Amino acid sequence: MKASVARIFAFASLVVLGLVVGCGTPKPAQPTTATPLTVVETGQLPRMRSTHFSASGECGFCHTALKDSAGQDVSIETAWRASIMANSARDPYYRASVRSEVLHKPDYAEAIQEKCAVCHIGMAHHTALLTEQSAALLPDAGYLNPTHPLYPLAIDGVSCSLCHQIQGDNLGKMESYSGGYLFEKEPKPGERAAYGRFAVDENMAAVMRNASGYQPVQSEHVTQSELCAVCHNLYTPYFTSEGKLSTDLFPEQTPHLEWLASEFTSTSSCQTCHMPAVEGEAPIANTGSPRRSPVMQHTFIGGNRYMLELLAANPDALNTSATAEQLEQARLLTLQQLQQNTARLSAEAQQQDDELIVNVTVEVLTGHKFPTSFPSRRAWLHLKVRDANGNLVFESGGWQRNGLITGNDNDLDEGNYEPHYQVITSPDQVQIYEPIIGDPDGKVTTTLLRAQRYLKDNRLLPRGFDKSHVSTDIGVYGEAAQDPDFFGGSDTVQYRIKTAGFTAPFKVEIELLYQSFGYRWAEKFRAQTDNPEGVEFYGYLASLSNSPSTIHSITLTSPNP
Repeated sequence: MKASVARIFAFASLVVLGLVVGCGTPKPAQPTTATPLTVVETGQLPRMRSTHFSASGECGFCHTALKDSAGQDVSIETAWRASIMANSARDPYYRASVRSEVLHKPDYAEAIQEKCAVCHIGMAHHTALLTEQSAALLPDAGYLNPTHPLYPLAIDGVSCSLCHQIQGDNLGKMESYSGGYLFEKEPKPGERAAYGRFAVDENMAAVMRNASGYQPVQSEHVTQSELCAVCHNLYTPYFTSEGKLSTDLFPEQTPHLEWLASEFTSTSSCQTCHMPAVEGEAPIANTGSPRRSPVMQHTFIGGNRYMLELLAANPDALNTSATAEQLEQARLLTLQQLQQNTARLSAEAQQQDDELIVNVTVEVLTGHKFPTSFPSRRAWLHLKVRDANGNLVFESGGWQRNGLITGNDNDLDEGNYEPHYQVITSPDQVQIYEPIIGDPDGKVTTTLLRAQRYLKDNRLLPRGFDKSHVSTDIGVYGEAAQDPDFFGGSDTVQYRIKTAGFTAPFKVEIELLYQSFGYRWAEKFRAQTDNPEGVEFYGYLASLSNSPSTIHSITLTSPNP
């Protein structure tokens, strides 16, 4: 589908969601047709049933105490509750971001919250709309307030009865993106379809209906990447310099479209990497289910190690349902994903007179851009050279505890940014793989309601990605577009380092580093004294270093001249 046509469809979906109209007076609360509010306790899955959704605590009883052929615990509820999906509503950065956007355009407060809730807090969002309640999510009076009747559904994030009720009818189409998923809007008590990859016999189906009110239905669409694409292709509108809402849309997050442009479409789906299969066979329920294969683990492994550490450090304040042990296991799996399945470094060095030349190549292993999705993420090369006596000769890409990259123009000046490099000759030049967003005036911005274009996008490309023939929505922007060594599967950058006055041979240490929150994105709420969620986020940030994850590191010694 051409980008212009795609934007028309996406804009139409936003009309339905209410983001292209001003906010009126919130509707009064209506009956929720849900069971009475129960306290959501830290370390416990939320319990609640409504006419359309059930919280994970209603499902977890039957999907725990499961073991694979190797005897490993592969309980669905145990793996899921420590995932970023389960904690999508607890994420304090997400909450602060929603507040920040609302502060930017308060007249659109409820519409902004609707847009931000449809994927992060879908169960409470749709229940509010279906029962004609206010769609506000912020804790002032919204459903992230612990006293709100829909709080158990809200705090449960991207939960069981949301994903497993998504229908396959419009998957892979533009109208399904940006939270345009379909589910049964009629109540249908006791008959609501819960889609899964395996057929379930009538005896087991009866157990599930009696226990949960859902009817298991076999459907292959739950195994397809297009199911993930409903929220992992995200287009957002923006406000022009005249204060008008544009009819054009910005491709804020496009990992699924990036995957479609790679060679991985024939070998791997989103689920293959982010929900790896258990060893051998395993049951999918503890109620007499036969052993199945392949059973996909509900770990939803990504790259946000930092948020998992923040959740583990603040379980009571963030009302986590996962235990410290479960969050630690998720953190270790995340590090494993980053360090084994993301990228590899190789390098060669040669001495020419008083100049050390180091060619560094990054090989990309992911099936989408790296980094991908939310634009706060960045990766960069950190290179240090020491002489035979241990003296520091050169360093590019050092970092500080607050996440600032030494020499990065954007971290030093929010209106500037570091270009993509083919050759680096100075310590204040850093190869950073990142998106830099521009507003309608061409200025750098981290305000999503002003995001109109990419000024720079040199995120590493998956194998098979042809940067000269892809849609502009997933294009390469800035100097990388003309770099012949920047292509699908790898990038090579050359360092030319003056060594006069130092003693050979030289030791070269190279790291590929990654942050979930770049410095400017982490600092964007600092001046917003009227952003209570931002203040809360910085309270958590104060006790944690915004240190990067090491994706890969190598060391080599230059030959003597």
